[in-house]
Amino acid sequence: MTELVQNNKGLIWSVVKRFCSRGYETEDLYQIGCMGFVKAIKRFDTNFDVKLSTYAVPYILGEIKKFIRDDGIIKVSRSVKELNMKISKLEEEHLRKTGENISLKELEQKLHVSKEEIIVALEARKPVESIYREEGQNDDNGTELINKIQTSENEENIIVNRIAISQLIERLEPKEKQIIILRFFKNKTQSQIGEILGISQVQVSRIEKNILSKMRNNLEVV
Repeated sequence: MTELVQNNKGLIWSVVKRFCSRGYETEDLYQIGCMGFVKAIKRFDTNFDVKLSTYAVPYILGEIKKFIRDDGIIKVSRSVKELNMKISKLEEEHLRKTGENISLKELEQKLHVSKEEIIVALEARKPVESIYREEGQNDDNGTELINKIQTSENEENIIVNRIAISQLIERLEPKEKQIIILRFFKNKTQSQIGEILGISQVQVSRIEKNILSKMRNNLEVV
């Protein structure tokens, strides 16, 4: 299993890179991604009409998203947490003795901190409206809000497609690979590619058709 993880480091990192701007250590996300990959290995069946690398992507994504969701969207400082604990204690005592909620002014007097600090602490209590919040939690089929957002392309499909294309390109001969990269990644015309390679535009067109046909034949239907 360790060998499989090592052989698929590039795949795991390709998913991790999508979350690098979230404020987490990339090495931590990589380790979480490895956990997702291991889950995929355990559930993978060689009878599936799909490669392990393709099958594993949703598991890697899911594990990282779960980690980010559970870790919390907003980080609260220790001092704010401690102040919140003091506020909660005073609120409970005041409610028990008087039957009423304690006022902001009374909290300020008892805690010897400014109203602004108290407000910040109280605001930190409020739940964050997150795209990872589950809808329909009263049944067994709660769905995260992010999964209800309509997008033109599914994130998992985008990653899977990129991985599949990368694998297909790696199987090409050096000259074939160069033509595909120039044509579809650097947006060169067939005439420009012909000038670079010292062949005619007609030859480039013929080679390109053969390459695309070869890639289609190699493509595994997921």
